[in-house]
Amino acid sequence: MSTEQTAWVLSLSCPDRPGIVHAVSGLLAEHGGNITESQQFGDPDTGLFFMRVEVTAPTPRVELESAFGALAESFDMTWSLDVAGRRMRTVVLVSKADHCVNDLLVRERAGTLPVDIVAVVGNHEHLRDLAQFYGKRFVHIPVAADTKPASETALLDLVGELDTELVVLARYMQILSPDLSRALYGRAINIHHSFLPSFKGARPYFQAHDRGVKLIGATAHYVTADLDDGPIIEQDVERVDHTFTPESLTAIGADVERRALARAVRWHAEHRVLLDGHRTIVFR
Repeated sequence: MSTEQTAWVLSLSCPDRPGIVHAVSGLLAEHGGNITESQQFGDPDTGLFFMRVEVTAPTPRVELESAFGALAESFDMTWSLDVAGRRMRTVVLVSKADHCVNDLLVRERAGTLPVDIVAVVGNHEHLRDLAQFYGKRFVHIPVAADTKPASETALLDLVGELDTELVVLARYMQILSPDLSRALYGRAINIHHSFLPSFKGARPYFQAHDRGVKLIGATAHYVTADLDDGPIIEQDVERVDHTFTPESLTAIGADVERRALARAVRWHAEHRVLLDGHRTIVFR
């Protein structure tokens, strides 16, 4: 066995029963593993058990996966094993708003977001210059009512061509079809303001100002066929009052959206988010 240590992250879910932690930690110990971080949660509502482990081990990946695959079968586990800190191949979808995609690109460049943004895809041309400023490939896939199926096919083809692991809708102002939502299930994250379903359509912060809202918020969630109703990963809020203008509410909202989306993307890329039906378990 090699003496070179690799840092791994293992995440899993399975029906809850005695002996899971013992079996997992025992197998890792048998393969020279040293657990450096471990979190677990048993959901009494669904009867499922969730676990995330960071471990250093000298065992080659194929051997570790083979050993864990046999264990996982006996516990009916859904699981993944990855190199800790590996940057996840990501495609970002955009329309005209630039605040979320710019924030993701800055964080990626700074090394604080473990993603490799392999393309920025826009249904408009507005953000081509921004993507190219960061040295990113920009792909224009226009969307119209009569071309939407073809546009989504082109998008899904690009996702496959680029070996994409994560798709981020960074204020992408298009509703994904049920078929595309299903194809991307569990690997597409959306961000939207907290006013839905109250203030739909254009200029939601102006509508919010007109109604005198006291909280500005944003929700990051996985995309599903049910519009804006996917499992929630992260939410953030800011308190406001009557002195705020529509423009200042819009600026605050953009900042809240950036923060919530960046955290959701980071946690997903670090394998900290596990699906629990319509909910998520987030090991922060």
